Amino acid sequence: MCHPGRVDPADLKLLRRARDLIDREYARPLDVPAMARAALMSPAHFSRQFRAVYGETPYTYLMTRRIERAKALLRRGDLSVTEVCLAVGATSLGSFSTRFTELVGESPSAYRARNHSAFSAVPGCWAKHVSRPSRIREAQVSAVR
Repeated sequence: MCHPGRVDPADLKLLRRARDLIDREYARPLDVPAMARAALMSPAHFSRQFRAVYGETPYTYLMTRRIERAKALLRRGDLSVTEVCLAVGATSLGSFSTRFTELVGESPSAYRARNHSAFSAVPGCWAKHVSRPSRIREAQVSAVR
């Protein structure tokens, strides 16, 4: 039995399986019960353990992945916002736009219209790192205000 707030080391491997599922299948319809099944845990236990290890809920992690991928697709400029929304697995353009604006600080249309040439010379792995949306950063900015 683990102490409250501590994650059993055996659970870490199972949590990584679920996180890898999210990273790989972000565009597929995924919900917490499906993620929990990948980790062989109940949804409630999975959510608690995932948050303890990764600092955010499984759903927030999934949405961050989707927005991260959406940013890359929008920077390319060859897809409409609706096409990007569907490509990343979002089912509602309104919800997608709201979440995107929350995490990025501007609407998907405004982000798409911006000049992204500064990213063209940056390796993809670094561009992904510096442009990754983060609720943690958002919370830090809100705390400063």
